[in-house]
Amino acid sequence: MNQNYSKFGEKFTCYSGITQLMDDLGKANHSDDENIIMLGGGNPALIPEAHDIFVSELQTLIDNNEVDQMLGYYDGPQGSEVFIEALVKMLNDHYDWILDEGNIAITNGSQSSFFSLFNLFAGEMPDDSKKKVLLPIAPEYIGYADQGLSANMFISVKPKIQDLDNQQFKYQIDFDQLEQTLKREDIGVICISRPTNPTGNVITDDELAKLDSIAQANNIPLIVDNAYGQPFPGVIYTNVSLSWNANMILCMSLSKLGLPGLRTGIVIANHDTVEAISRMNGILVLAPNSVGPSLLTRMIKDKALIPLANDVIKPYYQAKANIAVKLFNEVFGNSNAKLHKLEGAFFMWLWLPDLKITSEELYHKLKAKGIYIIPGHNFFIGMDDAWPHQHQCIRINYAKDEMTLMKGLKAIHQEAF
Repeated sequence: MNQNYSKFGEKFTCYSGITQLMDDLGKANHSDDENIIMLGGGNPALIPEAHDIFVSELQTLIDNNEVDQMLGYYDGPQGSEVFIEALVKMLNDHYDWILDEGNIAITNGSQSSFFSLFNLFAGEMPDDSKKKVLLPIAPEYIGYADQGLSANMFISVKPKIQDLDNQQFKYQIDFDQLEQTLKREDIGVICISRPTNPTGNVITDDELAKLDSIAQANNIPLIVDNAYGQPFPGVIYTNVSLSWNANMILCMSLSKLGLPGLRTGIVIANHDTVEAISRMNGILVLAPNSVGPSLLTRMIKDKALIPLANDVIKPYYQAKANIAVKLFNEVFGNSNAKLHKLEGAFFMWLWLPDLKITSEELYHKLKAKGIYIIPGHNFFIGMDDAWPHQHQCIRINYAKDEMTLMKGLKAIHQEAF
């Protein structure tokens, strides 16, 4: 570490869980070693039918000489006006909302969205107090952990664990503990992902409504990370609905459509929050990139994006989820390993209660053999390290071919048992 770095420099040059994940993902994706089994990253699958549509859309822009705005001009700091207009109409038509163009801002990906939002509502406040980001349930998305400009900016609530049949389980929000945590009076914002990365958990409509009610009662914004949810990419397998109100900040992304390289995030919020994000965009990045909005605007206007999500992307991942459960049962059926119920996204969350080593040690053993997973402790953000459960879990990306996933699961079983 360079001792001349600022506190900012020291914080953001430290090696972190998300850096480890992306470093592994980048090296594996660009490796010539055919024996590498990458089960650790969050890269969406290249779904042939969807990929062909996106490539065709790009070619149409080129053929029609419509790439100038994509490549040669800045959008405003709020993002592409025509893209925002198309999103507003789509969401209002689909959900009967009353959004206008002042309710949406574009960012350079969800990671950028959360950096801005977390530090907008938490951290060091003008009165010198310090506010925290409250995660109502852990484990949560690994990418949140190091986003705060202030130290110890996150606090999370230990989940209830519901045992299910067939060696499955499900995390649930402990609302009693959540209410106790809110009595601290230092909570600046609440954030939850739905579906949840890493577990595939989906909180119910009733749970979301209760969170929203609690947030409004405490005059605290509620951020809902909807990167895998409705209406696109729609990788959600339970019967839930999408809601929004002026106290809720709904974050979406183009990444999980199969377009992670576009780095396009979408923030849906009240006018003040959107204006704040726009001003932050201007300072931090001048303007969000134009490639994602340019590529998707026509599809949204022509009502082609939601059918693509419903008819192609969701069924693809749901079929992968069914295979993942089948393979888990085959490989771990005679053990005490447990699988979190797959309700959305494309991750398997394995709990290995009798693991003799930590999940971090298991990660290193498997990595040495060219098998990449993510150790679970990185996802228990804002929680003390004393709960053994944190070190007994691993995350696996199951959006792979069946043979690759089977090889990976067998290798995990061999090392863990």
